Amino acid sequence: MKWLIGSLVVLLLVLQYRLWIGDGSIQQYMALRKEARETHTNLLQLRSRNQALEAEVADLKSGLDAIEERARTELGMIDENETFYQFVKQRGAAASAAASAAASAGDSDDENAPPAVPLDADGSAEGPPLDPQGNAIAAPASNVAESN
Repeated sequence: MKWLIGSLVVLLLVLQYRLWIGDGSIQQYMALRKEARETHTNLLQLRSRNQALEAEVADLKSGLDAIEERARTELGMIDENETFYQFVKQRGAAASAAASAAASAGDSDDENAPPAVPLDADGSAEGPPLDPQGNAIAAPASNVAESN
């Protein structure tokens, strides 16, 4: 009778080992489940990407609008009858006054867009340097006292 109980205990230990640690264990099951979820997520992302690419190919085959848009955004091309304007941030107190006057007059469609300013020969805007908020940095006042 003792050997029967002993062999049943050994059998129980062997089965527990296989369940928790061995081949086909719960750990392997959980790892495979996690891998399957990651693969499914990756598959969904790839399907979405494929659909977007198929739509883009169909758009490129059907008309010139998509080709024209890509030429404008990626290559910087403009049409024959178009004029290119470059908008740069104004510098100086006069520029701030001009911008506030234009904004109050309602000339600007987008209040956050910087107004157009003339550029120097080197391509930089005229005026004093600006701080990070866009305000002109004043020159330091002279400490020399006037004498009578």
